[in-house]
Amino acid sequence: MTAKTEWPSSLDDNELEELDRYLRAHSGEGDLLLDGVHGLLSALAVGPLLVLPDEWLPEVLHEPFADEDEGNRVLALLAKLNDSISAELDVDAYEPILGEVELETGPMLSAAGWCEGFSRGIDLRASLWENRLSEDPQLMELLGPVMALAVDEGILSADTEFEKLSDDEYDECLSQVPAVLSAVNQYWQAKPATEAEVEAMVQAIPETKDDDNAPPRQRSGHWVH
Repeated sequence: MTAKTEWPSSLDDNELEELDRYLRAHSGEGDLLLDGVHGLLSALAVGPLLVLPDEWLPEVLHEPFADEDEGNRVLALLAKLNDSISAELDVDAYEPILGEVELETGPMLSAAGWCEGFSRGIDLRASLWENRLSEDPQLMELLGPVMALAVDEGILSADTEFEKLSDDEYDECLSQVPAVLSAVNQYWQAKPATEAEVEAMVQAIPETKDDDNAPPRQRSGHWVH
């Protein structure tokens, strides 16, 4: 394991701005922007099994690079963003990257993009998450604040109708996101995926990896850290 002192630092504001500009310039309807990419990588960082870049990069990059220099730079920024998440969680310095939406009353922070990315990260190991969520209520309870945000933003559908979160409830759920991720990470370390769960996941991959009929999900806003 790499020592903490050797982990890459978090992206600074200029690097976040640079990555944000690239993603905006090369994204289509339903593609993840910076907040969504951060949510995706956050789910992978605390999830049950390692997901290599070859698997998650297609969720982020959708066009060929203009040249080798651009490719190297964008990949380096994404790698730094990815590596920073575990490091930040380890030192209680994690903050989700949020979007900002314009309302009649003015701009407001939104977790919609982050939650969308988090849900897509779970989707990359869907059978493992779904099996455990159905069998172990502890994991569902740990994810409660994130799931509440996702339902409130329309990212997840619920069997029953819920009232919209109040501003205070929304902010409270947001404030719990770092603790949720730490707890979920500890959960999977204490209760790792079983051989049977992994085998079921491998068998399910051809059926779930490509879903061309999935409806595009939309949200707007720009990154705020």
